[in-house]
Amino acid sequence: MDAERRDWWVIVGMAVAAISAAVASFAGLRGLAQVAGWPDRLAWLLPVTIDAYAMTSARVWLAGDADSGRGFARANAIGAIATSIVGNAGYHLVAAGLVPISWPIVVLVGAVPAAVLGLTAHLHALRTVATADQRPASAARNGPQTGTRVRTRRVKRRTENELLDAAREADARHREAHDGRPISRDGLRAALRIAGPKATELRRRLAAESTETSDSTDRKEASSQP
Repeated sequence: MDAERRDWWVIVGMAVAAISAAVASFAGLRGLAQVAGWPDRLAWLLPVTIDAYAMTSARVWLAGDADSGRGFARANAIGAIATSIVGNAGYHLVAAGLVPISWPIVVLVGAVPAAVLGLTAHLHALRTVATADQRPASAARNGPQTGTRVRTRRVKRRTENELLDAAREADARHREAHDGRPISRDGLRAALRIAGPKATELRRRLAAESTETSDSTDRKEASSQP
């Protein structure tokens, strides 16, 4: 019970500290934007921009992914926190009359939104590239997945004699199944998985062989008759 009470005290203390720091930081950065010439209705955007980028960079940094964006995110998270600290200190120095508002301060404060936008875009690009690079490695570890990858098969290139032998076999099977009718051009193309012109050439050679065989048979029968 004592440990639970101490934990709740720690949680409450952290919450109060976080809220106080956020409000104080917001007020300081908003005041800095106002003294730097920002309109009152837009001055709140400066603390929101810095704090949002700090949280985004810290999230990418502490996500635990081993990618190329972590180092950049770490540097920018620290940089965003440092910018918030310097901005708050600068506002209090100006408010106390210790530092006058000069053109470098106005330029630096005005450049914050554009700089954050560019850094955010670069961080997003690094994150996207790293995620894309991890996908092939993950797929290689997990093996091929049905429906997500198309398997390609390299077809062995056949010689002319091999194609002709295959065409003869396909024609013989077709004749057996269709009462002696020869195979057609389209039948050869489908059976051998070849292009139309090649199927036409093979069909002509088969027809020529069939004619020669028929003529040779007729001559033998004629010569055998008395």
